[in-house]
Amino acid sequence: MAAGRSFMSQPRATKKPRLRLSDELRFLSSWIRSPLKMGAVAPSSPALTRAMAAQVDLGLPGPIVELGPGTGVATKALLERGIKPERLVLVEYSREFCDLLKERYPTAKVVQGNAYRLRETLADIVREPLAAIVSGLPLLTRPLPERVRLLEIALRMLGPGAPFIQFSYGPKAPIPARPGHWSVTGSPRIWQNLPPARVWVYRSER
Repeated sequence: MAAGRSFMSQPRATKKPRLRLSDELRFLSSWIRSPLKMGAVAPSSPALTRAMAAQVDLGLPGPIVELGPGTGVATKALLERGIKPERLVLVEYSREFCDLLKERYPTAKVVQGNAYRLRETLADIVREPLAAIVSGLPLLTRPLPERVRLLEIALRMLGPGAPFIQFSYGPKAPIPARPGHWSVTGSPRIWQNLPPARVWVYRSER
């Protein structure tokens, strides 16, 4: 790939931090209330979030938007990658998770809103091309036309060469490549996640 780290080397598994248990309970509680909005019963593993963060090109200027950050496990991986929290815009639907994110990442911009209406949600917040979009949205719970619409909007908001980074539990890309419009590259399956997942990177070809 032109930007970010190669998919060939996966990060090693590490011990879960102590706060992760309470995060898992929060996540499970939210999943029980709204399973289609959550899409998973537990936060993404450190192995998965590091693999996603590794695909952000640190040389590209502009804000980095995270969609569906939940309890902030991918946010933590982005910060560990070397991204300044002031560059992060966290778009989260759940008020509970928004409050938690503001507490944990006070210098990041936390926005409560609908990621599937991304342009409207960020209309008064983002006014320059984005360096990356990192998505934890459960795309496979949505109809394909809705997924495609989100990707088309996202790619128009990204700067040249900037990636839309998405994980999925399915064996195929959640949005197929469309030659001449966008490409997609997938990682090997990341087994240190429950359930195992893959990282997909989309880039505009226009």
